[in-house]
Amino acid sequence: MDDDDLPRRRDDTLAALIKQSLDPLSVEELDERIAVLETEIARAKAHKAAAGSFKASAEALFKKG
Repeated sequence: MDDDDLPRRRDDTLAALIKQSLDPLSVEELDERIAVLETEIARAKAHKAAAGSFKASAEALFKKG
């Protein structure tokens, strides 16, 4: 079985991002990359917070007592 036949892991994109060389990027390109990554971090944090509040709501709904 080839690696291409295996299911992709969720973190393949992150692994590829980490492996990219930053050497060819200009200062402006680095600033743009940082801005995009900071936006993605904020999006991930917001999603995590929403998931946490959803879980808390579900637990409160089904809480025995």
